Amino acid sequence: MSRTIPESTKGVLFGLSAYTLWGSFPLFFALFEGVPAFEVLTHRIIWSCVFLALVISILRRWNPVLAALAQPRRLGRVLGCAVLIALNWGIYIYAVETRHVLQASLGYFLTPLINVALGMLVLRERMERVQGVAVVVAAIAIVVQMVMLGSLPWITLALAFSFGMYGLLRKQVELDGLSGLFVETLLLLPLGLLVLGGMVWIDVSHFADEPRLTVLLVASGVVTAVPLLAFAGAARRLRLATVGFLMYINPTLQFFIALLVFDEPLNRIQLISFVMIWAALALYSWSAWRTAAGERLRARTHASSTVAD
Repeated sequence: MSRTIPESTKGVLFGLSAYTLWGSFPLFFALFEGVPAFEVLTHRIIWSCVFLALVISILRRWNPVLAALAQPRRLGRVLGCAVLIALNWGIYIYAVETRHVLQASLGYFLTPLINVALGMLVLRERMERVQGVAVVVAAIAIVVQMVMLGSLPWITLALAFSFGMYGLLRKQVELDGLSGLFVETLLLLPLGLLVLGGMVWIDVSHFADEPRLTVLLVASGVVTAVPLLAFAGAARRLRLATVGFLMYINPTLQFFIALLVFDEPLNRIQLISFVMIWAALALYSWSAWRTAAGERLRARTHASSTVAD
């Protein structure tokens, strides 16, 4: 007799797949050595749009897309999301090409804390005291790195703030992950095609240089979309706290790839920054878990008292 897999188990498998793929991105984008980051970004936008259109057609999910496109005046936030995610993609590709994957990893470790800070400052969300301490510790870690190394870790900050701002705007867009990303890439598609046409016109495009590179550029669209689909499968089946915990797989993998595959140097100041960020994340995660557990307890107590009444 066949046994069905529980939905929660499926959710964990989807989540592990999504974050493992995202964490392995440095290995993929390192294959584009010699191709400028902006050209890889251009193809990533174009082929993501093509592949997502195919997926949406197969899943018959055109209704939310068409509904969004039918109201162009409400696409301002979606366009903002599109610009921010393109900026994030471009900086990340540049970080891999220039072997600054440690900075990229630190940026994605920092992102949850940036989200907390933006939620408090922009959305006026209430922040637990421990979460506030976590944000301050993370800020001190960046300042320590900046002062001791004498340079601004701009890749770390740009990745963290662009993705944090993307998340902030994305919360205000009534589109699911798949439809939202498709509309975002669709809005960027004209610019992407224009840039590609310009590169072909002045004969600097690498697209048809060799079959291997052409396949990789087209595959960048698939590589972008597949983890998103897996993440959507996880988000539907798991509690937000579980998804948030799995999220740390991504920068952790990037951290070890930077050290063990790309042989990036990790000096003492950078290590101190990482340890401080990890400590801040531990504080934040503990606080979020405690808050969620308290809410569940109150909900059960309320339900029990309602039944008794």
